[in-house]
Amino acid sequence: MATADIVALVLLAVLALYLASLYNRLTTRRNRLRNAFAQIDVQLKRRYDLIPNLLETVKGYLQHERQTLTALAEARNNARDSLQAAAAQPGDSARIARLSQDQSALDQVLDRLHLSLEAYPELKASQNMAQLSEELTSTENKVAYARQAFNDAVTDYNLCKQQVPALFFAGLFGHRADAALLQFADSAQIQDASKVSFQ
Repeated sequence: MATADIVALVLLAVLALYLASLYNRLTTRRNRLRNAFAQIDVQLKRRYDLIPNLLETVKGYLQHERQTLTALAEARNNARDSLQAAAAQPGDSARIARLSQDQSALDQVLDRLHLSLEAYPELKASQNMAQLSEELTSTENKVAYARQAFNDAVTDYNLCKQQVPALFFAGLFGHRADAALLQFADSAQIQDASKVSFQ
């Protein structure tokens, strides 16, 4: 065997090992991204489950705020549907953008409800409302933490596939599109959980 043949075989072996390593790194990062989204999924579902309790607690006091209560129910349902679509493909930028929009809309309706509740001190003092407020605040904190972990996983995945020489091979392994960060219209709103508090 000639020296050139040995060098060519060694180079092919090195390339094959690199490609196998790249495939494993990309797959690992995509699975971390999916796991991070699963944590968001859990927290947002918990949040959506709390909203009917909130509606039930306040609807007796807010009879004349029926429009706000209806808007809250609709915003919750839209956000829940977007979450289900995004959970099916957490790296899809269009689905993540839709989830971001629907979450922002839900946050706006919750803010409107909070402003309406200011006129009802007896409701704010109720034990059910206090407990619900605590659960919502806790959930908002968990959503913010899970979102940060997801965005970190997205960044790690995108960096891995965008660097040379991985950039040239990532598409061959099914990693064509970049994953999208989950950003809400008002990021400060998610991090300031007190805006959801009814106390």
